[in-house]
Amino acid sequence: MKIPEGYYYSKDHEWVKVENNLAWIGITDYAQDSLGDVVYVELPEPDSEFHAGEAFGVVESVKAASDLYTPVSGKVLDVNGELPDNPEKINEDPYGSWMVVVEMSNKYELNDLLSSEEYQRLCAEEG
Repeated sequence: MKIPEGYYYSKDHEWVKVENNLAWIGITDYAQDSLGDVVYVELPEPDSEFHAGEAFGVVESVKAASDLYTPVSGKVLDVNGELPDNPEKINEDPYGSWMVVVEMSNKYELNDLLSSEEYQRLCAEEG
């Protein structure tokens, strides 16, 4: 299971890659492995605004459907338009298959997220 360093992780198994005030958000390798083959992704419209912890989309697999929760508050600047037609990319490369780019409204929320080491411990406890 891959858990890249330099990312932030939520307890809901989303990852966040930060550059300046922008956050790329996707689901972790642990999440995609737990879900199984992803067959459907529903993402929000650009310019949508979300608070940390709110559902911003849905991912469905052959096993289950799961809400996607944004780890940070802000406005969606971009969505990965490739995923609705090619949801399997999430299984192939979960860290390369970002779902949304959010302009963060409160960078301090990153302090509430897990480091790669902390996330690894969480996955070990759940696994």
